[in-house]
Amino acid sequence: MRRVSRGATALLLAAGMTAAGATAAQAATAQAGTDRTGVAQAGTVRTGDILARLKAIPGMEVTEKTSTLPGYRWFWLEYRQPVDHRNPRGQWFEQRIMLQHKSTERPMVLYTSGYHTPEVMFTSEPTALVDGNQISIEYRYFSPSRPVPTDWRKDTIWQAATDEHRIIRALKRIYNGKWISTGASKGGMTAVYHKRFYPRDVDGSVVYVAPNDVRNNDDRAYDRFFETVGTDPECRAHLQALAREFLKRRPEMLKRFTDAAEKNGWTFDILRTPDRAFENSVMDYEWAFWQYSLQSDCADLPRVDASDDDLYDTLDTISGLSFYTDQGLAPYIPYFYQAGTQLGWPSPKFKHMRHLLRYASSYHPRTYVPRDIPMRFDHGRAMRDIDRWVRGHANHMLFLYGSNDPWGSEPFRLGHGSRDSAVYVAEGANHSGRLIDKLPADQRSKSIAYIQRWAGVETGPQTLKSGPRADDPLQIQRPPL
Repeated sequence: MRRVSRGATALLLAAGMTAAGATAAQAATAQAGTDRTGVAQAGTVRTGDILARLKAIPGMEVTEKTSTLPGYRWFWLEYRQPVDHRNPRGQWFEQRIMLQHKSTERPMVLYTSGYHTPEVMFTSEPTALVDGNQISIEYRYFSPSRPVPTDWRKDTIWQAATDEHRIIRALKRIYNGKWISTGASKGGMTAVYHKRFYPRDVDGSVVYVAPNDVRNNDDRAYDRFFETVGTDPECRAHLQALAREFLKRRPEMLKRFTDAAEKNGWTFDILRTPDRAFENSVMDYEWAFWQYSLQSDCADLPRVDASDDDLYDTLDTISGLSFYTDQGLAPYIPYFYQAGTQLGWPSPKFKHMRHLLRYASSYHPRTYVPRDIPMRFDHGRAMRDIDRWVRGHANHMLFLYGSNDPWGSEPFRLGHGSRDSAVYVAEGANHSGRLIDKLPADQRSKSIAYIQRWAGVETGPQTLKSGPRADDPLQIQRPPL
């Protein structure tokens, strides 16, 4: 299962912007943001000010925060949503939205990670290309956007798409220009599902590294990927050899893991034992390397005969052992629930190490959801419906993949009914939410032209904007599975 590995550093530096660079960008705009916030808090909001207009939306709570990106104001919104959109008289919850406001005259980019919304400002590729506003919507059931008590049966793709539909309808009272939706990984999937159920809500969708598991557990797509990924057979063989070596040195690896768990207060109620948690991290090792690293990083991996400490360090660095504890898994239960009920999951066979595995059958989303939460898979009905719609009705949709990303093993494909849409693959790229600059020149130019035309902006230079921007800090956030 592959998810946010490499810990907090990877989350914060996903765009290649260093922590120091982000801090510098924040410092450059902190005073201006503080001044604006002070005016709002003092109650001297001018007539027609965006803060007042946002507060006038029924069911919307608004707080202005200090902006860390030049030219933007930053608002934290909470919007009241029904848990069940088919029963609006029932339970409600507050859904978080981060708004980066530039001008009501500019296009709006709707971004979702498909998980928590990042509590930092960042500029997605489409936002940079259209010089637009941006909202980041937190996916339902990810805390704090979770209803309590929690009816897990309402954690579905249609309910989440309808959340976005209501938010768009509310904000179009202010931002009535063109809208573009985007997201990476599960966020990209979310953009597709929303477009399927509400195709007129947005004028275009830019979908990054989104898997399309329409044949769940039924084909060899993932095994074929690992047999052929990259251009260096020695790298593939070395990764498999390291995974086998972790299992051969199970006692030594487990001792270090349990010591770390005792030191940090980690527990294992969900996966039951440290041994099961350790083994799941090993099953994720090869996948996590290709998802987050480049083939050139193979040169930095330890030899198979390296010390126990060196082997443990690479397993922890690539797979992220703390993720397999209760503390690591708990925030992602809403994802695992959806994977096990509608989205589906990958099922590589692990032939190269199967004789060393004790818990191969635990590589399944049910394993990561507490047993007191009922789950039943819909046997692929939801994903088959999505796949048929994309092939037959996709319009104004751009799908972007990295050739070395395991999540691209089962990509979305266009059919005869799709219009004004494209699928492009960046050679040698991984599970990144910034792929346009990695495309060949002709595809890069076409991608930029698509997005700017859909957004109704003048065609600008065929390069992405430079300058102090931070990319989505959660753009590599899809958990295991």
